[in-house]
Amino acid sequence: MKFMKLGSRSDTFYTAESVRTISSEVSSDFIIQVKGTRYLLHKFPLLSKCFRLQRLCSESSDSPQHQIVQLPDFPGGVETFELCAKFCYGITITLSAYNIVAARCAAEYLQMTEDVEKGNLIYKLDVFFNSCILNGWKDSIVTLQTTKALPLWSEDLAISSRCIEAIASKALSHPSKVSLSHSHSRRVRDDVSSCTGSESLRHKSTSRGWWAEDLADLSIDLYWRTMIAIKSGGKTPSNLIGDALKIYASRWLPNIRKNVHHVKREKTESDSDSDSASEVNSKHRLLLESIVSLLPAEKGAVSCSFLLKLLKAANILNASSSSKVELATRVGLQLEEAAVNDLLIRSVSKSTNDMIYEVDLVMTILEQFMLQGQSPPTSPPRSRFAVERRRSRSAENINLEFQESRRSSSASHSSKLKVAKLVDRYLQEVARDVNLPLSKFIAIVETIPDFARHDHDDLYRAIDIYLKAHPELSKSERKRLCRILDCKKLSMEACMHAAQNELLPLRVVVQVLFFEQVRAAAAGGKVSDMPSNIKALLTANGIDPSKHTAPLSTTTSIHVDDNWSVSGFKSSKSTTRNPTLRMKLAEDDLDENVVPRDEIGRTSRFKGILGLPTQPKKMFSKLWSTNRSATEKN
Repeated sequence: MKFMKLGSRSDTFYTAESVRTISSEVSSDFIIQVKGTRYLLHKFPLLSKCFRLQRLCSESSDSPQHQIVQLPDFPGGVETFELCAKFCYGITITLSAYNIVAARCAAEYLQMTEDVEKGNLIYKLDVFFNSCILNGWKDSIVTLQTTKALPLWSEDLAISSRCIEAIASKALSHPSKVSLSHSHSRRVRDDVSSCTGSESLRHKSTSRGWWAEDLADLSIDLYWRTMIAIKSGGKTPSNLIGDALKIYASRWLPNIRKNVHHVKREKTESDSDSDSASEVNSKHRLLLESIVSLLPAEKGAVSCSFLLKLLKAANILNASSSSKVELATRVGLQLEEAAVNDLLIRSVSKSTNDMIYEVDLVMTILEQFMLQGQSPPTSPPRSRFAVERRRSRSAENINLEFQESRRSSSASHSSKLKVAKLVDRYLQEVARDVNLPLSKFIAIVETIPDFARHDHDDLYRAIDIYLKAHPELSKSERKRLCRILDCKKLSMEACMHAAQNELLPLRVVVQVLFFEQVRAAAAGGKVSDMPSNIKALLTANGIDPSKHTAPLSTTTSIHVDDNWSVSGFKSSKSTTRNPTLRMKLAEDDLDENVVPRDEIGRTSRFKGILGLPTQPKKMFSKLWSTNRSATEKN
């Protein structure tokens, strides 16, 4: 780090009876009061270099022998005033990046200009600042940091802005072209030295972002201004900006949840602790919102995991809604990269009636993810010249272009498949929350389009967990919940579990068994045996479980829109011969009329199935329900 020494005399300042003075053969005749400290000095060396002191002495009405000058607002305090006084006496002083800002502001305050004396302090400080400080990397950063102590003076003297410009210009350069001080991190030097030969590719990204860790030492306001200057240069890739923001956030937002909970405990102890905790929380909130405002606009500039960590911190710190929406939008653009744990954003509320997780934020993320498929293409529009050239292309080139668009479309489709898996596993976690409303659970499920779920096994597990965690659900609510399940998309293992799941509505169990038999018959295989509890249920109602449904045609097209009803069964004759069955169907009609319209769904019809009547009947799941009741009575 650069430094400059001025003066040649030894230091003779000393303290006597709470007064700072200088040993000299000439008696002192000048008293200066600086923020509670009194200096007993001499007029000649000070007035010859400080125009402000000349003016104050001329305006003072005190006796000329011991004039007293008050400097209550002196920039930099006692230490900086003593530095300027020693310069006036010719005593050796050392200037560096750590004290040049305070010394420059103090010299400006005392008006130590060239008009007063040639080679005055302001001139010497400006030469050192321009030739050494601004040319050094670490010197510029340290100097910029010290401007926080005197922000107004630093802005008026353009110290802050010039340091930021110097730092930004160096950050846009390769580190080999920057004067790095000895205090710079060894890691960066190793990266620079290894960027040759076979090591160049491995360290290329690190060397290009060599400045990120050093800039993380800055306070958020100075860091924000510096990053804006770097981004405005237009030469820094967005991923390097994202990496720098991640380093800064990890430096200043560590263990944010632990700190906030500690803050909440302090709030209950005393008002003073509450005020300090609120101040810390406010600083963290400002820091977070500033980081969000610096995020590059390009997709993928930062990882989805990092964005979700910022969103969790924003939720804890109660950041502005605009910051939350901004983060949720960015997460939605690359949601396929997320993991389940990233989406588990815990609620900061401690009320017993509140949800454990912030489901609404995840809903916003999902909505943003689905909206990107409706947005314009990411590639820039073609010019007219490009369009004209395209018309003259060969059929082969046009076919290649069509294949590229197909690949782009399939990539979007694959991301929806990944997100569907992610959402179903997320639902398995949040389903354990006893305060999660059924409407929100269903809303999350329905956000994902049907085609994105190739199978419903994960969704079935989530429903099963939700039913176990919410035993108080009514019959209609259970039906509403299970309506989102497509039994045709369940694996054999899931079907076996569902067929014996007592938490499911019995009509769902019947539907699972039906589609299992349809699947087995369509495949030309043997229909699998029914579970023992289902056999007992059938036997109790006078139905022989050993007699399976008649084989189904493998060429028949089966279309089911309603996951609730199975129209008709073995034969219409059996229906007319069984008065109990007719009675159960009538009860089923009454029950369906009571259910609200949106709870019923669309009526399904199975056409062209061998062995089934041509005129569809009401679903017979009520028969199964009644049979189960009869079994329980027995």
